[in-house]
Amino acid sequence: MRYLRPLPAPDGPRLAGGWLRFDRVLALSRGGAREVLPVAELTADELAALTAPRPDIAGLAFDAPRIMGILNVTPDSFSDGGRHLDPADALARAATMAEADILDVGGESTRPGATEVPAAEEIARVAPVLAALGHRRVSIDTRKGAVARAALDAGAALVNDVSALRFDPDMAATVAAADAPICLMHAGGPPETMQDDPRYDDPVLDIYDALSERIAAAEAAGIARSRIIADPGIGFGKTEAHNLALLRDIGVFHGLGVPILLGASRKRFIGSIGAAAQADARMPGTLAVTLAAVAQGVQLHRVHDVAEVAQGLKLWRAVEGNRA
Repeated sequence: MRYLRPLPAPDGPRLAGGWLRFDRVLALSRGGAREVLPVAELTADELAALTAPRPDIAGLAFDAPRIMGILNVTPDSFSDGGRHLDPADALARAATMAEADILDVGGESTRPGATEVPAAEEIARVAPVLAALGHRRVSIDTRKGAVARAALDAGAALVNDVSALRFDPDMAATVAAADAPICLMHAGGPPETMQDDPRYDDPVLDIYDALSERIAAAEAAGIARSRIIADPGIGFGKTEAHNLALLRDIGVFHGLGVPILLGASRKRFIGSIGAAAQADARMPGTLAVTLAAVAQGVQLHRVHDVAEVAQGLKLWRAVEGNRA
């Protein structure tokens, strides 16, 4: 199998119906071989997967980069745990993220080492916040079918499952029955153990194959591919080297034929490389990673610092002009 990363160019077909064009691809394969090929050498199926416009999901069009604002209502999230547990504090935080296209509300931390929260407690944390945010487009960040069901009933437009339907056997049926869209994220194990010596033969290709398998599982459960987003899961069972490899070749995931979500905001590797020990001091590094991913056509960006990233994207659009 060939794994193809489109190489942006002034001319050529549009990548995923979005803002980039490409006339060549970097073909990756097992064993490390890398070859640049012209678009003319792609098969019809390969070209279709890379160029087909991505359908709107949860009211989001993917013809431009979109921002997902992070709203954690947890006591122990790695960056902002405990700050927004009170619904009033959560609503105030949401007001600072007015430029987000969607807010991702989560009631269970999935940081490395985190332990499971009972579904009833998770629902109790997110329900009042979802009710207060009835005027905003929101997604629910959960691994549990019961929490997803409660959130969808409360008006959530998207389910963001970091386990890609692996944690709760009820999740796939819940999403399918609601005809809801879902984001499937790759994680190298549960939060409790995922950072215990993660290893891959090839991080990019292994994670691509894993996401392809999870998309197929979702389709088999009755979830249409047109309602699926894929997330390679930066920081979830990955070393710094794994994260950097994924970011360098993140465009290869367009071959899955679905929109891509990047969740790198304030992650540990940004602090390590950027000499920023405190998570809330990692905005500049987050913006750099975001823009690098936008330059490979990544459509959805899950971030803490919404206003700053939105400003960065405005400047990127201004510089790119008619090319974007």
